[in-house]
This record gives sequence, structure tokens and C-alpha cells, in this order.
Amino acid sequence: MYLVAAGDLVSLVEGLPGYASENPVEVAGVVVGLLVLVGGGFALYRYLTRSPVSRLKSILADYDAVTVLMHPNPDPDAMSSALAVDQLAAAGGTDANLCYTGEIRRPENRAFQTVLDLDFERVESVGDIDTDAVVLVDHNEPRGFAGAEEIDPVAVVDHHPGGGTGLDFTDVRPETGACATIFAEYFESLDWDFFEVDVALTDGGVDTADVPADAMPSHVATGLIYGIQSDTRSLTNGCSAADFAAAAYLYEGVDSDLLNRIANPQVDAEVLDVKSRAISERVVNAPYGFSDVGEVSNTDAIPQAADELETLEGVSAVVVIGEKEGIIRIAGRSRDDRVHIGRAIEAVVDDIPMAEGGGHARMGGGKIPIEYMDGIGPSEGVTREQLQERIFAAMAGER
Repeated sequence: MYLVAAGDLVSLVEGLPGYASENPVEVAGVVVGLLVLVGGGFALYRYLTRSPVSRLKSILADYDAVTVLMHPNPDPDAMSSALAVDQLAAAGGTDANLCYTGEIRRPENRAFQTVLDLDFERVESVGDIDTDAVVLVDHNEPRGFAGAEEIDPVAVVDHHPGGGTGLDFTDVRPETGACATIFAEYFESLDWDFFEVDVALTDGGVDTADVPADAMPSHVATGLIYGIQSDTRSLTNGCSAADFAAAAYLYEGVDSDLLNRIANPQVDAEVLDVKSRAISERVVNAPYGFSDVGEVSNTDAIPQAADELETLEGVSAVVVIGEKEGIIRIAGRSRDDRVHIGRAIEAVVDDIPMAEGGGHARMGGGKIPIEYMDGIGPSEGVTREQLQERIFAAMAGER
């Protein structure tokens, strides 16, 4: 360490004017460099301290149009989150194309789209996406269509576990019960008010001169609160304080008639039949349950059957499987703090080629191609009886 005496420091300071007059270019360069450094640091500080929604709005405003991509077979949480991005984008003058890659099948999902009069586009390959910018909602890695791996989203907003990120913006909160909660928090931080709108005029977005840019239409508030309800089972399962706060904020803007129509759609006859089979064919190793409902034409009946089976007295975690077009579909539910059902299903399928599985502590799912389950190449395969044994072992923490 070097110490400068007080007298030497005084001499140094007194000599600066003379040095500056003899070396003006060098001194000017130093001054400019310091100003750039200070200015850049201040700009970085301002960027890092901006709220998440302010940064997201700024990113959206950089584009004429963006594609908002929901996960395959979108549910109300995904659809309402896409609606929320549409509102934020429109506030900055950006068009948003709301897209999905699979099918909208479950009764409440179809009701959500129909009742709220939403205009979504279905994409089958990366070539169907015609904007430079893609925003992912309710999932953090593109999937479910040809060329999905080529997508580098500019922004990701999600509440599922995973390593996917956006090029410019990432807000992933696995501790939150619904993605809609995150967007409700965004709007609340912006102090957006609510206004009623005739949903028949929305066609996927409100476009009237009388609508303020910084207010939320009633059909969007209704969609967001139902997104929270559906992913947390009406705020009873897998939710956090943030979910309750978001629901309280949205309550003022909800259209109760629209909400009732979404929440109480007519039930498909096959769903009732599959639920009946799940109950009659159940196997219970208390406190865990399992049921194989066999062939189904509507795979969305499988998770609904799991919902039903979980309500049985003495059962705290369940897995229901069914088969369609050569693939075993798996749906799991848990209200047992000892059973992380997503990890349990992941453990069940981990060593089966081409199988998928995972999810949250309370809800999970997966699929197994039957040809790989039967064994290909060096694989010995897994029988349905062995699959059942694996499932019970995983729920018991033995896998």
C-alpha cells in the first residue's frame, strides 16, 4: 500500500491546472470517459430499479407486433395471461397475436374462449409465427409444434418450474399459484382502473375511442380472476398470499354474469363416464389412490377424473391414467404435504424412453408412448401392473 503525504497531495492538486493546459486532449478524454461511465451507471441503475411491468411494457413498445404464445392445450390461466399481454401491448401501440399450438378442449376452457369472445390463432409450425418478437405466458420453454426449438422469446412470464428465459425479460415465480396472479400484480402496480365493456364487441380486444389506455376492461378482469381460480381450485390448493391479493384487486372489475357462465359450462357425457370408471376401477393403498380408465377419446377427461377421485374420503394423493392413440396419459393430484405429485410422476417415467412427466406439488401430469412402454431395443418395457406399482411407490417416496 502506498501513502501520500499531505504536502505531496497539495502539490499534486496545485499542478493539475498546469498539466491540463499543457495536455488538453488527454484531460478532455479523461473527463469524457468519466462522464460516460457515470451516465452509463446511472442509466443501468434506473433500468434495474424499474418495476417488472415497466420493463415489460417498454420491451413490447419496441415492436409493431408481437406473438403471445400460450402452452399447448391452453387453460384459463394461460388464456387470461395472453389477454393481459394484449392489454399491455395495446397501451403502448403494439399489436398482439394470441396463439396456441394444440387444442382447446375441456368444457371450461371452451366456455372461457366462447363466453369472452376471444380470437386466438392456432399455429402448427414455427413458420406460422410472422412476428419478430414472441412472448411466452404460462410456460417458459416453447413446445408442442414443429420448430419450437428455434424460438427465442423476448419475454417470459410464468409460474411453472423450468429453466426457460426471455432474451430481454424473465419473470418466473414457481411459488405463485397462477400466472394470472403475476399479471394482476402488474396492473395493480400501474394503478389501472376497471371499466365495463360489452363482451360481444371485444372480438379479442377492445378498440373504441372511449376506452382509456390505462384501464382494464371487465372481460379481462373476469378472465384473470377465473385463471387464478382454476389453477388454485378456487384459492384452496397450491396458492400463495399473492394469489389472494390479486383476486382481491380484480374483484372490483369482475363481470359476475360472465364469470358464472365460464365456471358452470355443460359437462361432456364422456367426462361423466370416465369419472365413473375412475371411481369404480380405483385401487386404494391408503392414503394413495390409482385408477386406470382405459381407452378415452377425450384426454381432458383424465385430469377431471383425477380431480374427482381426490375428493374421496381417506385419499390424499391420486394418479389416473388413460389411453388414446397409443399414448398413456397421466394425471396426478395431491393434497398431501408429503407427496409432491409432479416429482412423483417424473420419477415414475424417468427411465422410460420418450416419456414425459412433471408438474407442481399439487398437480402433475405426463405421457408414455405405449410402444416404448412395451420395450424397444435394449429396454425390457413396463407392464401396466408394474406402472401401477411404480406410481404407488413414487407417491410413498420410494422412487
